Amino acid sequence: MKAAGILALIGCLVMVTEPKVYTRCKLAKIFSRAGLDNYQGFSLGNWICMAYYESHYNTTAQTELEDGSIDYGIFQINSFTWCRRAKLQEKNHCRVACSALITDDLTDAIICAKKIAKETEGMNYWQGWKKHCKGKDLSEWKKGCEVS
Repeated sequence: MKAAGILALIGCLVMVTEPKVYTRCKLAKIFSRAGLDNYQGFSLGNWICMAYYESHYNTTAQTELEDGSIDYGIFQINSFTWCRRAKLQEKNHCRVACSALITDDLTDAIICAKKIAKETEGMNYWQGWKKHCKGKDLSEWKKGCEVS
């Protein structure tokens, strides 16, 4: 009886993360305000294109990889190197919990993505960007969007 009560309580405390899928133009505005346009020499179109091919603009996207690590959020940031899961001893170069990368508030994800672009080979970190965006005219990605 006590165990059932505890399980019910835990069930009530578990937070369900609802997926938030942004539109292309909403992301363009958020990314622009966060200083991603021309960050490390990469246009806003690069960031929008990359986010599309990495997560389809889904803030709660998670991909488990063969090595046991997980890619998190709109930028699919890897848990082994860039963020911290519960008790595992990842490197956590972004000094952020992986759970912070799968929320509607993109602040931590953007800060971490900037760090990755600055400390690695630019946007080459992201396979989606390398395969679909690199070296292409990306002006269409922000076309029709009002960015400040």
